[in-house]
Amino acid sequence: MSNIIGLLRFIYHYVLAWAGSFWYKHPSRKIFVIGVTGTKGKSSVLEMVNAILEAAGKKTALISSVRVKIDAESRQNLTGMTMPGRFFIQRFLAEAVKRGCDYALVEVTSQGVLQHRHRFIDFNAALITNLESEHIEAHGSFENYRNAKLKFFTYVAKQSRKKSKFFFVNIGMQNSELFAKAASGYGYYIPYSRKDMEKLKIKTKLIGVFNQENIAAAIAIARSRNIDWETIKNALEDFDGVPGRLEFVQKFPFSVIIDYAHTPDSLEKVYQTLKKKKVRSKQQKLICVLGSAGGGRDVWKRPVMGQIAARYCDEIILTNEDPFDEDPQEIVNQIAHGIKNSAEPKKYKAIIDRKEAIKAAIKIAKHNDTVIITGKGCEPYMRIARGKKIRWDERELVSKILSHEKIEI
Repeated sequence: MSNIIGLLRFIYHYVLAWAGSFWYKHPSRKIFVIGVTGTKGKSSVLEMVNAILEAAGKKTALISSVRVKIDAESRQNLTGMTMPGRFFIQRFLAEAVKRGCDYALVEVTSQGVLQHRHRFIDFNAALITNLESEHIEAHGSFENYRNAKLKFFTYVAKQSRKKSKFFFVNIGMQNSELFAKAASGYGYYIPYSRKDMEKLKIKTKLIGVFNQENIAAAIAIARSRNIDWETIKNALEDFDGVPGRLEFVQKFPFSVIIDYAHTPDSLEKVYQTLKKKKVRSKQQKLICVLGSAGGGRDVWKRPVMGQIAARYCDEIILTNEDPFDEDPQEIVNQIAHGIKNSAEPKKYKAIIDRKEAIKAAIKIAKHNDTVIITGKGCEPYMRIARGKKIRWDERELVSKILSHEKIEI
């Protein structure tokens, strides 16, 4: 029975993908399409590439978890999906072609690949940023998750319409050899790593080792398009970053930062970055506001994230974050279990109301402290029980708390 259901799902998604391409007259055949996949860094790499291409005088279109942009017109992605289905991407590509865009930049997710949303898009280039454990409940295992990413590379490799194809692989990530093998013999294979940055003299506004990897990825794509180094350098030095990715809402007298980090590895890298003295030369306490998504999503990571918070943070406030149909208190308890069982257990506060948790963190912050609020980034909604969602703007909320404005959320 499960095989029949699986077959019906495949047919449904496959036919939808074909119909979308057919209805919009196969727009991806008429534009240079770059697909970026990976566990994290996808939106950042796309935005950097977009900045470089625009600096080089190219017209671009971009779709990511953050926004949908076609030439000069940009709007926040409010679909709740990084890679929307039901003709959305084909319509986006058709509009990009209509407006004379030279490039379409597409964020490709493992769940999008599972639902065949990448099919009937003729990609010229595929890049993978990194690979970590995520969406295990959706995929069944890390291997299945990895293979979904791999399917995207294989799909691009075996497409026949675009003759000149480019494959970019972060050779510092696990299983990089599998992606290199998938691309072998099908186009230009271009390895990259953050070590590439050691040879370059470039000063950006971005912080963190992970951003070194993202910059290296963006440079690799730009150089493959024969964009000169001076243009690349200037574009990256002017780049302000991506909303909700290590975004400073306030820098003085204490820092308040929001970030989308929602996996153990990304959370640890954010905390590591903020603990380094070069971020704040006289930094005192690191205060975190931490939650974890519900809906059965990666339950295993909750205590792990608690352990990471205990290792790096001086003050910990646990709170709600997209609970779906789960009990927010139970999610917080699971994170707290990790704190209590860490090598260096820390005291923590549990404040389920996220607004009040953020208020509490800001209230205890003193001169040169850093408040880091993770999990939501620039997401426009919080997902709650019975499939409902409420409007959420973390940056706006933090700004209002800092300015003592009335908050209506």
